[in-house]
Amino acid sequence: MNAMLRLSGAGKRDPIIEEWLNKTDALTAVARTWFKRIRACGEDVLELMHDGCPVACVEDAPFAYVNVFRSHTNVGFFYGANLDDPARLLEGTGRNMRHVKLKPGREPDSVALGNLIDASYLDVKIRLRAE
Repeated sequence: MNAMLRLSGAGKRDPIIEEWLNKTDALTAVARTWFKRIRACGEDVLELMHDGCPVACVEDAPFAYVNVFRSHTNVGFFYGANLDDPARLLEGTGRNMRHVKLKPGREPDSVALGNLIDASYLDVKIRLRAE
């Protein structure tokens, strides 16, 4: 396994993230839905703003994020290149990171995306134990 990315300053609930998630546009509403799902992975999920978007961590190791762009919302995974993706939702070509692009009017495969979120959370927990 590669060295883990570490982010300092994560906490249980970040008021800046709450403000970011409470914007009323449709793309942020999608991000809000999926970040709530990410938060629900476990009691040990912490969060922080990193590079302008909400990021979820276990301890100081990030595993997922949401971000809003002009025409879509991303749900991203810091070690997504290592996740099993039978529904082929993941996009990207980086060494580690992958994302799922959610566009208005096209419902995602909610079960498959939920499975990716759970797998990303479990993957980072395993990585932490292996260190």
